[in-house]
Amino acid sequence: MEKNIVCYGELLLRLSAPAGQLLLQSPQLETCIGGAEANVAVSLARLGHRVSMVSSLPGNALGMALRDGLRMHGVDTNAIRFAPGRLGLYFLTAGAVLRPSEIIYDRAGSAFAETEPAAYDWPSLLKGAGWLHISGISAATGEYGAQATLAAMREARAQGVKVSFDGNYRASLWAMRGSDGAGVLCELMRHADLAFADQRDFALLLRRPALAECSRSEALDAAFAAFPHLSMVAATLRSQFANDLHHLSATMHTRSGPLQAREYQLQGIVDRIGTGDAFAAGVLHGLAQGWSQDACLEFGLAAAVAKHSIAGDFNLADEAQIAAVRNGSLDVRR
Repeated sequence: MEKNIVCYGELLLRLSAPAGQLLLQSPQLETCIGGAEANVAVSLARLGHRVSMVSSLPGNALGMALRDGLRMHGVDTNAIRFAPGRLGLYFLTAGAVLRPSEIIYDRAGSAFAETEPAAYDWPSLLKGAGWLHISGISAATGEYGAQATLAAMREARAQGVKVSFDGNYRASLWAMRGSDGAGVLCELMRHADLAFADQRDFALLLRRPALAECSRSEALDAAFAAFPHLSMVAATLRSQFANDLHHLSATMHTRSGPLQAREYQLQGIVDRIGTGDAFAAGVLHGLAQGWSQDACLEFGLAAAVAKHSIAGDFNLADEAQIAAVRNGSLDVRR
């Protein structure tokens, strides 16, 4: 029987300006459910995995709507708590032509950020799990989030649950805490088996700015030396020519050496948000099924490519649709 995958993080409500408009250019905002770890949970559930989401939401209609949004995609939401506080929000102004997209976070004082670490019974929540997926965003939300993230990772290691850690560095959130987060993130990385990160992340965590300018292989050599539990590091490689024209590839580094995926040209991008989470879910999908590392990397990249064609935070593509992207098939499916 396949083991459960546990995701921990904050669910958010995304409020977006209509396409081609700046924020509040007109009195309209489009909404959808988001949050990095929730995005991974939904992707994995739609790919057929048993996935549970651990989080805290306000005990009102908004919180219940977000919980139900995950439940409808097959995510087990029994570990989502309802607590005092507000709902975390983020506002998106989508880029166009050569104007970049912009995100504004409004998460201070959320039910998630105000939940004390002791509220999560990690020994029970992780019992029987195969993977814990977690990210640096939770630690950036505040001291409680950082403590709960570390407690979850430590318990996962104690139980032999593999830890997937997405660095997901959010400079604006850390700035609100008056820190760059390096010390906290470095401690979290010590517990990871799989990391989604690049040389910029390790330059920050190891306090070695030169790593950001060196080759990815050199940076990963330093990372493997610093973090003994770390066995795999995966990341996408993106070149941007306009908001709707990108080239996307990916790498995976192991202690045996690097793997490189093919490059895709993405034209007419619908929504870039959540593509890194789609990549993470695709890689985890393969690893959970015992695929080769090459196959995991290629599937993860194809999942990220598919997400660029889907509006909203969630990657709703199934395995067959992702495989079609990987195989380069544009035929109408009948």
